[in-house]
Formats: sequence, structure tokens, C-alpha cells
Amino acid sequence: MDRYRVQPGTRVNLKDWDPDDKANFEKGKSKGLKAVLKLSERLELLQELLFAQGKHKILIVLQAMDTGGKDGVIRRVFDGVNPQGVKVASFKVPTPEDLAHDYLWRIHKQTPGKGEIVIFNRSHYEDVLVVRVQNLAPPDIWEKRFDHINAFERLLADEGTTILKFYLHISADEQKARLQARLDEPDKRWKFNPGDLKDRALWGDYMHAYEDVLSKTSMPWAPWYIVPANRKWYRDLVIGTVLVETLEKLKMRYPEPAEDLDKIVIE
Repeated sequence: MDRYRVQPGTRVNLKDWDPDDKANFEKGKSKGLKAVLKLSERLELLQELLFAQGKHKILIVLQAMDTGGKDGVIRRVFDGVNPQGVKVASFKVPTPEDLAHDYLWRIHKQTPGKGEIVIFNRSHYEDVLVVRVQNLAPPDIWEKRFDHINAFERLLADEGTTILKFYLHISADEQKARLQARLDEPDKRWKFNPGDLKDRALWGDYMHAYEDVLSKTSMPWAPWYIVPANRKWYRDLVIGTVLVETLEKLKMRYPEPAEDLDKIVIE
């Protein structure tokens, strides 16, 4: 899946990245869904091993435009994992307490401990995306944050956190179809937020902002993956594959028991 990894120091133009791409799996949706199921089963075992060993920390960052599929990834890719060792942190509008601190304060509190996987559903990147596009802070404020974020993620990596960042790349036409589905389908109407249309009107501005994020903050210790996300099954396949391959490279083992258990008899 390295084809989707943003190499450090390269300039991203999202027009060069096809949100319909499925080049790594040409067998079609039916077989793709079966492959995702197998990846989820493998991830379940690896996550149990991660939790039992209590050594490694995994941080997963999900970013996307509205309807990009962040919730779907969490539901499908992580189906079956042990909830004791997997947490989801969602970052909404900052609270008054959040605003009384630096913008990374509320983020740092949610990072994983040993043996944990933490999934950020949106993240600290909102402070160089929404803040920029909505003019919530002047450029001389948010432009500094790229260096802040790189340093923050380097700190986490140096302290033993494995960081994987996924931008779920959908087209404007796909977003339109998904928003329309939320209006048309009664069981999806609760998801529709008229405010999403305001962000949609700023699509071009958001694309430019994301291009800066992907270009300036994909580092060896915290890589970005641009995931083709028009096809939900292929999106899940890419993310599941990257996660499984990353966890397997950690060469984890179950911890040895504290004492010899061979002579214990349970009556």
C-alpha cells in the first residue's frame, strides 16, 4: 500500500490522486468485502496481542471532508476488536476549558497508553484546516502550527507511539450523492447537518488546505496515506491492510507468565 503513502518532502496535488482508484485489488467488490473481513479478523488477533503485551502504543488519525467515511472505517475495520484496548476520540468545537489552554492540550490527553489503540475521529489537524478555511485565526497564527504538529508527533513517536494518518479522499460528486442519501433515507436523516453545505461551498479552499497538511506533515515517524474513498469497501481494504502490516512488523509476543504454571493443578 506504499502507493498511497505521502513521501516526506513531496508536494501533494489532490487532482493527481484518484478517489475511485482500486489498483491494488481488481477482483471486485464481492471479493473485496471478503478480504476486508479477513483483515478485520487478523486485526482482532493482533490487537489482543498488543493489549496483552502492553508495550506498544498505536495512534490512528482519520481526516476527511463531511461524508468521507470516518465513522464507517471505525465500524467496519475495527469490528470485533476488544473495546478494553481500543478507544475513539472525537474532537468537536473546543469547549471554554479547551480554549483556556493551547490548542494541543485537549489532544495530548487522548493519546494512547501502552497496549492501546486510539483512533482520532478528526484531530489536531482541524486547527490548520477549519481554522484556516473559516478564518478563525489569521495566517501568522495557523501557519506556525505545521511545525508545532510535526514536533508534537515526533515527541509521541520518540516516546514509543506508532502513528498512522489516513486522509479519506472522496470526490465532490461522491459527497453530493452521500449528502443527498442522508436527505432521502429516513434512517440517515439524523446525520444531515445543513452546516455541511457551507463547508461544501468551500470545497476548493478545503482541498488547498488539505494539500498543505499532507505536504507539510507527512513524516517518516507519522506518515499520511491518501486513501481512495469513493468505494467504501476499497477504503476499508487499504486501511485494514496498512494497519495489519504495521502491527505485524512490531513482532509482538504474548508475555511470559510470572511463574512456572506447569505444576499447577486446578481441582
